[in-house]
Amino acid sequence: MSIFLPSLNDMAVYFDADYVLMQLAVSGYLAATAVLQIIVGPLSDRFGRRPVALIALALFILATLGTLVAPTAEWFLFCRICQATVAAGMALSRAIVRDLYEPEQAAALIAFVTMGMSLVPMFGPAIGGTLAQFFGWKSSFVLLAASGALVFWLVFRDLGETVRSQGMLFRQQVRTYPELLSSPRFWGYSAAAACCSGGFFALLGGSSFVADTVFGLSPFWAGVGLGSPAIGYALGNGISARYSVRIGLDRMVLWGAAISTAGLGVSLGLSLLGLSHPVLFFGFCTFLGVGNGMVLPNATTGAISVRPHLAGTASGLSGAFMVAGGAALSSLAGAMLNVTSGALPLQALMFASCAGSIVAILYVMKRAREKGI
Repeated sequence: MSIFLPSLNDMAVYFDADYVLMQLAVSGYLAATAVLQIIVGPLSDRFGRRPVALIALALFILATLGTLVAPTAEWFLFCRICQATVAAGMALSRAIVRDLYEPEQAAALIAFVTMGMSLVPMFGPAIGGTLAQFFGWKSSFVLLAASGALVFWLVFRDLGETVRSQGMLFRQQVRTYPELLSSPRFWGYSAAAACCSGGFFALLGGSSFVADTVFGLSPFWAGVGLGSPAIGYALGNGISARYSVRIGLDRMVLWGAAISTAGLGVSLGLSLLGLSHPVLFFGFCTFLGVGNGMVLPNATTGAISVRPHLAGTASGLSGAFMVAGGAALSSLAGAMLNVTSGALPLQALMFASCAGSIVAILYVMKRAREKGI
């Protein structure tokens, strides 16, 4: 998702394309990921985890090779969006753990999976920036192809089938949507997650332009700056793991949303006062990461707990809404930025998105009080 971001401007120059067009490498990928989150689970229930994982990885490798030989920006973007098939790995890794272990042990092992998902983005942009600095932007995609091939080999050699019984078919799952979508609290939790994470996705969409054009950073330092939200996310995850049971889901979401909004509000205020510096910009993005680390696990748990018998459907739909909203905000961030605007439009967009998560969770808390929950 993020390893190539420090060189997004260089890619626009290579293909002689506008930054807004090349930014579809982020937003288009996220949109495809949103769709895949809905269908991968039912497909793996029906046909098994192993074949779906192998097919997804094979398509990812082919698409990655396609990005390396693409003659035009349009062909590159097509191959880049096809890379989204690898998102099956995010959903299936957790499903496989649940297949193999009892709930208590599975929860602990899934925490390790989540930890990896928060640590990798911390180092990904820095690695991508370093590769781009010395070997050009294509080197990041060479690394992705090699990584995909390694995981494909591991799955082929080591992963047996873990599905023990046939799950809910996709058409059966769709029939449960009206019951779930009629729940205001489900929408509230989903909106809280989508708005808070939307600030991060907006950063993904605009950070390369801000780092390169506004602050004049090299790809390496742009990658270092992009690691700041991931550091905060790891910290927020730790806070959630330790205090969510004691404090409660709703209050944890509220506090996390408030932390993100406050940090980005200060960053926006400093820029309005004329204090603009990459250390300030990326430093305050750490608060965005902390807030996401507190909001996402708790809001997601809330969303799938509204209708416990529809937990799988709720997980897929809530995740799809979150990523689809992120795709829209990522695209909007790229469109709002220009040479004269500076970082202000991106800061304002991130602040407004995170503020929306406060409104959403306050609505959920109001509904809970009315229902006596």
